[in-house]
Amino acid sequence: MFQYQNIFTQIQVVSKEAEVPPPVADAEFRTRGWRMSKLIGWFGNAQVGPLYLGYLGIASLVCGFIAIEIIGLNMWASVGWSPVQFVRQLPWLGLEPPPPSNGLRLPALNQGGWWLMAGFFLTTSILLWWVRTYRRAKALGMGTHVAWAFAAAIWLYLVLGFIRPILMGSFGEAVPFGIFPHLDWTAAFSIRYGNLFYNPFHALSIAFLYGSTLLFAMHGATVLALSHLGGEREVTQVIDRGTAAERGALFWRWTMGFNATFESIHRWAWWFAVLCPLTGGIGILLTGTAVDNWFLWAQKHHFAPQYAETYKTVPDPALTYPSTAKMGTPPAPSAGPGTGLQTSPGAGPAASASGSAPPSSLSVMSPDSGAIAPGATMGAMLADLPDAAAKADAASAPQPDSVINTQGNEAKPDGGQGVRGTNRPEVRP
Repeated sequence: MFQYQNIFTQIQVVSKEAEVPPPVADAEFRTRGWRMSKLIGWFGNAQVGPLYLGYLGIASLVCGFIAIEIIGLNMWASVGWSPVQFVRQLPWLGLEPPPPSNGLRLPALNQGGWWLMAGFFLTTSILLWWVRTYRRAKALGMGTHVAWAFAAAIWLYLVLGFIRPILMGSFGEAVPFGIFPHLDWTAAFSIRYGNLFYNPFHALSIAFLYGSTLLFAMHGATVLALSHLGGEREVTQVIDRGTAAERGALFWRWTMGFNATFESIHRWAWWFAVLCPLTGGIGILLTGTAVDNWFLWAQKHHFAPQYAETYKTVPDPALTYPSTAKMGTPPAPSAGPGTGLQTSPGAGPAASASGSAPPSSLSVMSPDSGAIAPGATMGAMLADLPDAAAKADAASAPQPDSVINTQGNEAKPDGGQGVRGTNRPEVRP
């Protein structure tokens, strides 16, 4: 039976006449432009065409082309119109939505306007294609199962790029266009809202995703295993169970105790596939609008464990450090409010009068009042580090030979003369 263990179609049916659907209006127009392809016949039906677009199909393709052109040209412009760099960096290029500060206002083209325009044409293209799918099914007397399955995927797309951003009050909440940019957005989105792992609708979506692939694999494997008994003639097996259907049903009863029928397995697979984007869209819609942190929500509802507080809690530097300070550039030492990080000398009149922190300690200051945040001194943070790590960091720090202040008086590197105002030290090798 080795000849039946091949993924390619072994027998191809080729006809001199096109396969004609049930009688419909303009049947001759809808059956023009077909041909046979042996290559495609290895994977499916050997007949290619006819392709019926109609007005809806053409309008959908035109809108899709405009959207892809806007996205592609913006990506190309971001690399200086270099074809080589465009191809080289394509996975990393993207078209970003407007900044969060823009809200729901129409932005400038270079501040998210191109993204909004591309999203409009892409959404229009998808919706037109859905209407076309629905109308083609009706014209052929079919059910509309395919159209509604497609609508489930459109629901998730609209939630991510349109419905949730409107509820959040900013188009900046939407997904950027691009391969890695949209993957980075997904990772940051999960981290920002306390890990989507604890979102129950996200869990349902993943369960339906894995379940639909499992059902697809089980059904496909069963039909292939029964193909030498006529198992691929599923309609016949539904209305008149032959030895293929009976053997397949018996196999699954033997392995897991029950079996689906040749008809119900398709209903199972359809529902699992449709519920994947439906539940996923609900989970995304609730994130940020109803739930700000899924991990804390899960702890509150006994969905996640309560972990013991092992390490001392310290304030978030992003919340205590002044927003005006630049990365890599420490603020100038000053005693006034809004300074952020302040060097407190251990000697000198200013230090003794104000009762500052120990020598060479750094205190986190409030940007508004200038007061030291409780429990936020750098010395307290360093005290929590292991002794070995602290000593290693101290040993690796470069030490200047001497420090000369602007008035010419020699002072120690950590010492009290000339650290404020016009007496700031200069390092001399």
